[in-house]
Amino acid sequence: MRKYILIMIVSIPCISALAQQDAQYTQYMYNTISVNPAYAGSRGVMSITGLHRSQWVGLDGAPQTETISLNTPIGESNKVGLGVSFINDKIGPTQEMYLDIDFSYTIPTSDIGKLSFGLKVGGHFLDVDFTKLREFDIEDPTFQNNIDNKFSPNVGVGFYYHTDKFYAGLSAPNLLETEHFDESATVGNNDSSTYIARERINYYAIVGHVFDLSTEVKFKPALLTKVVFGAPLQVDVSANFLLYERLTLGLGYRWDAAFSAMAGFQISDGMMIGLAYDRETTELGKAQFNDGSYEVFLRFELFKKYSRFLTPRFF
Repeated sequence: MRKYILIMIVSIPCISALAQQDAQYTQYMYNTISVNPAYAGSRGVMSITGLHRSQWVGLDGAPQTETISLNTPIGESNKVGLGVSFINDKIGPTQEMYLDIDFSYTIPTSDIGKLSFGLKVGGHFLDVDFTKLREFDIEDPTFQNNIDNKFSPNVGVGFYYHTDKFYAGLSAPNLLETEHFDESATVGNNDSSTYIARERINYYAIVGHVFDLSTEVKFKPALLTKVVFGAPLQVDVSANFLLYERLTLGLGYRWDAAFSAMAGFQISDGMMIGLAYDRETTELGKAQFNDGSYEVFLRFELFKKYSRFLTPRFF
């Protein structure tokens, strides 16, 4: 029998702590602005990206994420970047919507290198529908009232260094650890409230390098590390090959979690599509009702007549 994957967490009759964490992406290298605001404007053109992820397909209540973002440089100097992003993240009875604005300022550090500083500001809206749960104790007051559009502000920061062949970044896209309390859980003179969800700080480190293996083949290994206190360390390693400036093929591994396969195609200078598939290496991956995770993204880029890319950017 299939159940919501969060039932075991939120139906505990004592302190229920459902930790809302940042959405997970396999093709993070094409969606960098979601984790690092300093990326805004770094491609030198207006870039619009839409992404959908269905995780653990076949499992009721499994995570689903939709993301749409826009970022662009401002002015002729390209020193200032601006971005806007919307994320809709659903898991079991919860839905969290993010609306963020990203600012970046870039300074040259050498003839080939640039360092960007980024700031993210915005807010999140949290919904929890407890009627979707199979409750252990139907009299538990924790689950009597749904959470509807619970707002929490967001502030994040990031640093991003890049050349034409290399990039590295550090970021914390949400610095505010907001706790969502259920005040109805207060009993008698006890002032302690049970919290249903807590936003924890996610720290990211990314790095990648492009190697020219030949005039037709480029190779880019990349690494993303995510640290969340109270959760296992997440390390994503990937290796992508760009063939004839059009076709991208790659493999990835999420440490102790999943293997990934990725493919992308540069339809034109201003349009790219990408697909990814994850297969769990954990016990969850062995379950018959889990068919893996799927991800698709589409990116549009608007070029100025005098600043058109000679070749597609690999990151």
